[in-house]
Amino acid sequence: MTGRIKFLTGRDCRMSDQTMAAGFASAFLDYAVAEGAPRRSLLEAARLTDEDLADQDTRIPVSSYQALIAAGIEATADTSLLLRHVLETRLETMSIVGQIVHASTSFPHSLGQLNRYARLMADVPVPGGRDRFTLERDGEAVWLVDHRPCDGSWMATETSFARFISEFRRSAPEHPFEQALEVTYAPPPHANRYPELFRVPVTFRAGRNALRIDPVWLDATFDGGKEYVFGIFTRHADALLDEIATCDTFRSAVEERMLADLHEGTLSMDRIARDLGMSRQTLYRRLKDEGVTFAQVHDDLRHRMAMDYLSARKVSVGETAYLLGFSEASAFVRAFRRWTGASPTAWLGN
Repeated sequence: MTGRIKFLTGRDCRMSDQTMAAGFASAFLDYAVAEGAPRRSLLEAARLTDEDLADQDTRIPVSSYQALIAAGIEATADTSLLLRHVLETRLETMSIVGQIVHASTSFPHSLGQLNRYARLMADVPVPGGRDRFTLERDGEAVWLVDHRPCDGSWMATETSFARFISEFRRSAPEHPFEQALEVTYAPPPHANRYPELFRVPVTFRAGRNALRIDPVWLDATFDGGKEYVFGIFTRHADALLDEIATCDTFRSAVEERMLADLHEGTLSMDRIARDLGMSRQTLYRRLKDEGVTFAQVHDDLRHRMAMDYLSARKVSVGETAYLLGFSEASAFVRAFRRWTGASPTAWLGN
């Protein structure tokens, strides 16, 4: 445990690009190769090298991980590839967060640690600065709710719940953790495999993303909870968080807040400032100190997200336009030409 993070963002420690721990990409790469995908082709698609993935704490662009997944799915012709990978692997082999979770004293305790150290796994902005995961009661039912912004895609949501299920299936197979699943997305191409993989009733196009869990896990204690080991892991994780924080810019904080509402189109500078706990004038001044304006940050973020969405080939040009907040696809096409000098379809064909 070195407590040092290497960044592969190409920005000399500028964190306006979303990054994540390389351990997840390394584990998925090994799994996809074992399923028949060519290792070299996957690395080339993600613009990564084996050296980039040698240390699980290295920060890589989220877009590289998305490209790696897309290439793996294309090579194996199996859209359930990532889901199966999550269900068949262990979190502690990919991230210090997994070790912390397994050294926690109970599920509520481990969930608190997961929220606290979530950024070590990946940058996932959540509206209002709230925790990514919360436990909510509905009568006698207990639901684990994922507050990640809904963008209509299935991959991130299904795998986040699969990770919880996977860890409990290995740790306590005699006491099923999962009871039912609600997701906001439409049935994915591999929905016919959900009964086999999730083993619970699934409601698609629901109003939230939530997993109903057995209430027994609210009070059960974990045998693996060891205060000394837990302290070692959390000190290491705190050091990693501190290092990420030193690389943050004010612009990155504005972008994280923008991401939650990017699909709305016109973003209110007053609202963003309020969410960040400051006045409009202070927000304007701090961005000016970094050499950018609010409009430039918004436009650059749309540009980067457009490249991420289209390069991953998970959504259409029209869907990308919606996710970026353009009222019409034609407006998105004009903006894309301004950014790249080509139309989205021409750029995809290159």
